[in-house]
Amino acid sequence: MEPTVSSVPSVDYLRAASSPEFRLLRRRQRRFIFPLAAAFLVWYLAYVICAVSAPAFMAISVWGHLNIGLLWGLAQFVSTFGITAGYVVYANRRLDPLARNLRADLDAEARA
Repeated sequence: MEPTVSSVPSVDYLRAASSPEFRLLRRRQRRFIFPLAAAFLVWYLAYVICAVSAPAFMAISVWGHLNIGLLWGLAQFVSTFGITAGYVVYANRRLDPLARNLRADLDAEARA
């Protein structure tokens, strides 16, 4: 049986979004995401710029048929997975506890 509109607890989302706990959660998230996103974009653009402007450098053989360009391109994938794994660890330790507390507070307030 679906809940009726009157049985669904209401939450003041605007007040929740302006709470110190929510602002702390957003600040912690942004402190991780923005610097890492900027660093990754610089890393990626450096790869593209080198591929276009320094093909001789990118063609330098490292081992057999593996050259700098290929290894650098593969490192792009590795760094993406590394950033993702780092964010998961960071979120589990620093963001999720805050989010759980905030949700519990909102649930308790909605039930009251």
